[in-house]
Amino acid sequence: MCAILGWLNPQFDLLNKQKTFQKMLKLMECRGKDSHGIYMSEHALLGHNRLAIIDLENGLQPMEFDDYIITYNGEIYNTATLRDELLANGYNFNTTCDTEVILKGYHCYKEKVLDKIEGIFAFAIYNKKDNSLFLARDRVGIKPLYYLKKKNDFIYASMLRSILASKIIEPILDKKALGEILALGPSKKLGSGIFKGIKELRAGHYLIYKNKKVKIKRYWNVVTKECNDSFIEAKHKIHDLLTDAIIRQTVSDTPIATLLSGGLDSSIITAVVAKNQHKQLTTYSIDYEENSKYFHKNNFTVDLDKKYIDIMAENFNTNHQYKVITQKDVVKFLKDALYARDYPGMTDIEASLLWFSKEISKDYKVILSGECADEVFGGYPWFYRQELNNKDYFPWINNLDYRQSLLNKKLKKKLKLKKIVRKEYKKTIKELSHSDRKDKFKKLFYINMTHFMTTLLDRKDRMTMAATLEARVPFADTKLIEYLWNLPFNYKYHRNIEKFLLREAFKKELPKEIIERKKNPYPKTHHPYFKEEVSKLLTKRLKNKNSNLAKIFDIEKIKELLDSKTDDALPWFGQLMTKPQLIAYLYQFDLWIENYHIKIKI
Repeated sequence: MCAILGWLNPQFDLLNKQKTFQKMLKLMECRGKDSHGIYMSEHALLGHNRLAIIDLENGLQPMEFDDYIITYNGEIYNTATLRDELLANGYNFNTTCDTEVILKGYHCYKEKVLDKIEGIFAFAIYNKKDNSLFLARDRVGIKPLYYLKKKNDFIYASMLRSILASKIIEPILDKKALGEILALGPSKKLGSGIFKGIKELRAGHYLIYKNKKVKIKRYWNVVTKECNDSFIEAKHKIHDLLTDAIIRQTVSDTPIATLLSGGLDSSIITAVVAKNQHKQLTTYSIDYEENSKYFHKNNFTVDLDKKYIDIMAENFNTNHQYKVITQKDVVKFLKDALYARDYPGMTDIEASLLWFSKEISKDYKVILSGECADEVFGGYPWFYRQELNNKDYFPWINNLDYRQSLLNKKLKKKLKLKKIVRKEYKKTIKELSHSDRKDKFKKLFYINMTHFMTTLLDRKDRMTMAATLEARVPFADTKLIEYLWNLPFNYKYHRNIEKFLLREAFKKELPKEIIERKKNPYPKTHHPYFKEEVSKLLTKRLKNKNSNLAKIFDIEKIKELLDSKTDDALPWFGQLMTKPQLIAYLYQFDLWIENYHIKIKI
């Protein structure tokens, strides 16, 4: 994994911006510390930070061939196949890395190369001859890519902070941006770069910048096709598709580990990897200090992980590493997690994931993780609970009335959060065909893929890469997604069992306890220390003369939140973010506005 950066301006000598550009690249150094490279010309600067995974000695970037120069972040899993095809077309190769394959693949096929590559990626190819740029992002948005066009300047980067560091744009939250983050946060609108003027290249899209004009086109989406496979046939295909995806994603010239929570998804990945590699597999899990002491079963989190991790580690003889984060470190890492994401996120979950990633990266560069299974196999409660899936907006966004009530009087009049959420929902649904819009489960699948899944993928990429660790997600394999899109929902949810199809597909390969375990989310802290400490932090922010909370929120309402002794609210986002997380989110929000020097213009 890597960081990519580029700055084009056909009217200005960018060689005068070398120092600024180097600072911009330095801000993303965490994404790749193995090597750094910059291509410089009068009207184009291209930068790259590398985390070497394949062909460790070669593959330096920016890489040139003919008139083309590439900066690339990601991993292509069918590199060998595409290289053989290009060899047959007369191309020669100097490395074994996927960067050279993409570059020469683009030289041969132009944008059609995107139909051939399978993997996780964000890349830019600059054409020296006509000063044009081609940007592309993987099909489901695993790797990030932001861009800015302002007058004659065009900048792209893996992280928002690097674009802001160009100083050609101010970090502004206008009415549109502020409404988005307050209504949808920590998710985003399609194509949003949060700040005014910055955009994100959407998953499955490419962009061409030429003659000061931007052209964007979607190259991939799920397509509805007739599928008459029986449940038995589907079960076998799912087994083969997922197994193939997992094995393909173990390609690496450095050792690979897996994350293991003892849940169905991570256990499947662990089982497949353990069976298909010759040496003992290392697995990792995380928990919070004294979490078992304060754990209370609820509708979302029904038990703790350790019992099931032990079963898997014993059955597959893994070298399991239990990592336990202190409550003090959870609070400490809230600030680091905010900086890793560049905007407020999932608080304790992201803080712990960042700490966890740093622990793993002491010994490994690559991990496999179980994200995305619930989105494509219908594992979340909103897939099967009518009170959730009958909403006319995203079913994981809760307590919108409460969110609205937190705003100050001025913003309550200007921002209607329900309206913002419904508008984004309707806009997303309109991307489906008329027939697919009539299918409740197609709609649920689609919005989960475009919004909830991308939020979790953002979380995973930003926290792992902040620790210089590459995370691969086999459940986001597009062959698997395309097949699941066309299967009936009653294959996935049957006999009141979520992810029934997935359980049946791997029933013979996993212990019974794992197959029958009810879904549990990524662990959050249940310790009262966390709430106490984030409450202190938020109280301190309220007293800070630099605090911007009063510009946005009703301070008396926040004080009520802090004074309340109960935590009986529904999760306000997904399944995990309840009262302590909301307090932490408000703390991060204020810290973000101050540290990023954000201007609020309503």
